[in-house]
Amino acid sequence: MLCLNSMKNKLGLYIHIPFCASKCSYCDFYSFAANVGQIDEYIKALIKQIKNWSEKCTQYVVDTVYFGGGTPSLIGGERLAQIIKTIYDSFNVKSDAEITVESNPDSINEDLLLNLKKVNVNRLSIGVQAMQDDMLKALSRRHTAIQAKNAVNLAKKYGFNNISLDLMYALPNQSIDMVLDSLNQMLELEPTHLSCYALKVEEGTPLAKQNPILPDEDIAADMYNAICETLKNHGFEHYEISNWAKNGYYSRHNSRYWDLSEYLGIGSSAHSLLDGKRFEYSANINDFILGLKPIEEEQVNGFNQADEFIMLSLRTSKGINSFEYEQKFNKSFKPIEKALKKYIAHGLVQNKNDTWFLTETGFLVSNAILSDVLTSVE
Repeated sequence: MLCLNSMKNKLGLYIHIPFCASKCSYCDFYSFAANVGQIDEYIKALIKQIKNWSEKCTQYVVDTVYFGGGTPSLIGGERLAQIIKTIYDSFNVKSDAEITVESNPDSINEDLLLNLKKVNVNRLSIGVQAMQDDMLKALSRRHTAIQAKNAVNLAKKYGFNNISLDLMYALPNQSIDMVLDSLNQMLELEPTHLSCYALKVEEGTPLAKQNPILPDEDIAADMYNAICETLKNHGFEHYEISNWAKNGYYSRHNSRYWDLSEYLGIGSSAHSLLDGKRFEYSANINDFILGLKPIEEEQVNGFNQADEFIMLSLRTSKGINSFEYEQKFNKSFKPIEKALKKYIAHGLVQNKNDTWFLTETGFLVSNAILSDVLTSVE
């Protein structure tokens, strides 16, 4: 069921698939290995929830759909196609909607790609992370560098031209040359989008228990700068702290998180921002299968929303416009401007036509700048 009514509110759908073949040593997302029976029970619950939500969202037109996890590609093309068909049957979906499926190289095959193509999936996000087998092994990744290359090439063969690749840097025993080697091998595959993240060791993960020695902050900063320079030279636009894209290939779905557009998350642990409210499903697959309702987190209005808008806007190359901020929240931008001005002389912040944004050097120390700015508006 397609709808081209631009007068309707736009909505992004996020579908969480919590299943993985095995857990990576660094991962603290809600995901786990599951048996076939559990997967099918979960999909039944997903389909039921999608239909239920569609009845409450008749005023919306869906312009982005994102399958995240976990490893969505693991459940196979037929199951994913079944879920996507339910979305098309239940919601008003724009004909040019961006539909993304996260995948790992070891679960990309011809059957998956054929099924995804039939239901108009037009973007793949592939978790490559590194292009050296010893680095991949250290992260408990299941694929090899060759498998990653073969997966991307197979996807292209089946007509998937909008492909995002993930690169992780600041890994144990990793040098700048190794990061650039991974990056250059990925660029040879001609992706349209790259997400590049520094490894963060999360409490309670297997990696944390190993107490690894990571590159220090200065080396990690040098890695980031080298990534920025290389991608700039290859024609990529740095549109968010950790994201680069060719012109016209920004992630439309992820961008809605950064400008506080509405999105509905369905599945265990999935979050939503809908009708001015934030809510989330329990991070428990049994709760979801039983049909337990999501829990409301907060009413997003007033200061809280303004606070979040500042933080998210300054993570992007678009930045924050003073007039837009004042009109949106009926608050003075002066305290924010005063805080940001201090960083101009240090080359960390720029101001053009009343729009303030962090430079690439500013992105490196964004946490400190954002903390200072948010304190200024308290």
